[in-house]
Amino acid sequence: MESRIIDRPSFAHIRVDMSAGDRLVAESDAMASMTSNIQLKARFNGGLFRALVRRLFGGESLFVNEYSTDGTGHVILTQPTPGDIECLELRGNTLYLQGGAFIACEAGVKLGVGWAGLASLIGGEGLFRLKVGGHGKVWFGAYGGIFAREVEGEYIVDTGHLVAYEPSVSLRARLSGGLLSSFFSGEGLVTRVRGPGRIYLQTRSIAALAAWTNSHLV
Repeated sequence: MESRIIDRPSFAHIRVDMSAGDRLVAESDAMASMTSNIQLKARFNGGLFRALVRRLFGGESLFVNEYSTDGTGHVILTQPTPGDIECLELRGNTLYLQGGAFIACEAGVKLGVGWAGLASLIGGEGLFRLKVGGHGKVWFGAYGGIFAREVEGEYIVDTGHLVAYEPSVSLRARLSGGLLSSFFSGEGLVTRVRGPGRIYLQTRSIAALAAWTNSHLV
């Protein structure tokens, strides 16, 4: 299986070239097009109970689609919002993804749900986050560009901009400054990220876009 991310960073999508025996798992609405010899099978990922947990607590679809072929072909995958897509190769390690970020993975990657904590809930990201682990490639996307940062001490991230992070990273929700500064600066709550570990950030925020759009509606 070979893959490449095309049209980064504004309108990124994934082309996955598959051969006989390859299996690809993707979100139920991620497929944009595919060759006619690719077989698609919708299923609960990990069984009904785990799929329900990921749906209720991880913000992901109840079903996932599994793609396979007896010959050669390709699948084009995309995400609902314009923005970038990142591909990581997992080698037995784990990564946490915020709800809606997951797009696809190879068959050796397992999807689960992990506890995110009150900081994530206060920051508007929910009490749980999607956990990906195992062996193989995983693709995740964001609204806007994606960039990585190594965090050793403490780093401040505005709510809605954190896309993914390693398990060694901890999160705390705090005011951006004093009470008056936090209120009048427009920043409000921020997430204080403490390392060591790597985090992935998005340059745009869906919540900020929704707030801007609502303010211009008549």
